[in-house]
Amino acid sequence: MRVLTGLILSWVVWAAAAALPAPAPGQRELLAEANAALQAGEADKTMALLDTLDKLNKPDNRAEAYNLRCRVEYSLENWDRAAYDCEQAVKLDAQNSDDHLWLGRALGEKASRASFLNAYSLAKQVRTEFEEAARLNPRNSEALASLGEFYEQAPGVVGGGIDKAETVAAQLDKFDPVRAHELRSKIAEHRKDYGTAERELKQAITGSAHPALQWMTLADFYRRRERWTEMESAVRSGENTAERDKHAGVALYNGASVLIETKRDPALAAKMLEDYLAGSAKTEEGPAFVAHTWLARLKQQLGDTAAASRERAAALALGHDYKPALEMK
Repeated sequence: MRVLTGLILSWVVWAAAAALPAPAPGQRELLAEANAALQAGEADKTMALLDTLDKLNKPDNRAEAYNLRCRVEYSLENWDRAAYDCEQAVKLDAQNSDDHLWLGRALGEKASRASFLNAYSLAKQVRTEFEEAARLNPRNSEALASLGEFYEQAPGVVGGGIDKAETVAAQLDKFDPVRAHELRSKIAEHRKDYGTAERELKQAITGSAHPALQWMTLADFYRRRERWTEMESAVRSGENTAERDKHAGVALYNGASVLIETKRDPALAAKMLEDYLAGSAKTEEGPAFVAHTWLARLKQQLGDTAAASRERAAALALGHDYKPALEMK
């Protein structure tokens, strides 16, 4: 009887606990869930989670929340809002290298679309943010790569310079040689030394743990040089490599982008996007709602209007105000 009574009591305790509402997620859990949604390309879900986080009114998470908002707006191509949110993140946590990096990226996109005078002012701000990101964390390879590309592309009047880009490449040599090769390729291409530029990208492929990404970078180089046969071959090499590397899924997105830009092999581009969306390695570098939008356009080209409509709807289900999807007919 004692055993039976104990079982009954245990069942009662379990049932009472099950009836209680689950504890509300804390701020760290919400931030982690929001970041996971961002990586999956779920822009609307990310914003909803961040809105929930705001209601907790916890000052210690606001900088990270603003950074996530910035990155969502960036992926949606809302450059003004992205820059505003990253500015707030920097104000709240001025010692965070990644906050400065993302502010520089958002300001860079604004600068590329601004009038001459505004672009001049914004470009100087971009340089300042990238330099600060690299200063705060000298081993932040993304910040260094962005700074190096700025130096390579920008005129001296706003702080650019090939010699500065070479210095950054030397810094990257110490802990990220793949990015160092990619930056040196850009420097060589700037100098019209296309043979060296190509060799640097091939060295990046050889030295990469996930070479599918570097194959697509090489394909994009061939695109700029209008070497179409080699471009398509590099895309296929990247595709084949990505099939064997579950961490390189975004390479499929990048390769599809190269084919779409050159209006070549839409069937292969569509397949690569479908494989990317079906995989488990989606990332904010290749937003899922963008991939669905591109796929919708490709399906239209291939004459499958029903599939095009489904893909457009899938894009808007993830990001309801993504303009390129909204503007599709």
